[in-house]
Amino acid sequence: MTARRIVVPGVEDTQALGRALGAVLRAGDLVVLTGGLGAGKTTLTQGLGDGLGVRGPVTSPTFVIARVHPSLVGGPVLVHVDAYRLGGALELDALDLDASVEDGVTVVEWGQGLAEDLSENRLEVVLDVDPTTEVRTVTVTGLGGRWTSDDAAAALVALGGEPC
Repeated sequence: MTARRIVVPGVEDTQALGRALGAVLRAGDLVVLTGGLGAGKTTLTQGLGDGLGVRGPVTSPTFVIARVHPSLVGGPVLVHVDAYRLGGALELDALDLDASVEDGVTVVEWGQGLAEDLSENRLEVVLDVDPTTEVRTVTVTGLGGRWTSDDAAAALVALGGEPC
């Protein structure tokens, strides 16, 4: 397990962190985002989309549950899921995400406790925001063999922040 805690002062910095993270993601990667309303989950995903070079705009899929953003640069698609309105793991399973996980980068907002079974190799990203200052603390934890390899661990360290 590799984990980093990164402090980002605002929205632009959250998107920049997403871009840096998106640049190291590859087909088959699962990213599970956790954080309260307004914590920056969609903002981070917008940056991920930029880093992956996908067609946008990347917006919250709250009402459509899932959106697929094709690559503009020959890379993996971005499958962006919002599990907020789902009633549980069975409803997430009904989306058939496991069929697309290997071909794209799958990002699941509100996925904690629901999406972990999609892949043993995943990034768990927890966003906490100070409502007074808008400063976010982002904890990125890499789980599974993919994220404990030297290359992937080095990519997470390159994001900055401190180990946790």
